[in-house]
Amino acid sequence: MRGTDKFLIGIVAGVVLLVSAAFAVALLRPEVTYEPDGAPESAAHNYLLALQKKDYARAYGYLSPTLAGYPATVEEFTQAIEDNDYAFRLNDESTALAVESAHVTGNLATVKVRATRFYNGGLFGSSEYTETFEMHFRLQSGAWKLFNSNSYWAYCWQEASGCR
Repeated sequence: MRGTDKFLIGIVAGVVLLVSAAFAVALLRPEVTYEPDGAPESAAHNYLLALQKKDYARAYGYLSPTLAGYPATVEEFTQAIEDNDYAFRLNDESTALAVESAHVTGNLATVKVRATRFYNGGLFGSSEYTETFEMHFRLQSGAWKLFNSNSYWAYCWQEASGCR
């Protein structure tokens, strides 16, 4: 066998090994799960995960009932999400969300969340865009309830007329 044949076989074997490793990493990555309630970071994580999983009943449970436009039912909550789908980005599977930090002052908490969006620009072109946004929680009856957010939020929940 000539030296160039061995070199070519080595390159092909290396590529196959790299592709196999990439698939293994992707398939063996643990599934994101809900965290135990009790901290504002957990409430933010669980609310966002429930939205991503379309578990609207669970997400609704993290919404503060003191909102001026609080949806009276899970169905109204779901309708507000569907009507404002651009704000919730629910069909965007190329976004990774991560809770970064929380600042608690008394019964109020501000949670910072990092959203990283991945864009594919062809075979060799891809990029990502990262932004952070804040979620605001209030401790009510022993649970952290969301009363405002810069993203994944329907602003009509803050209006007395609600989202009707």
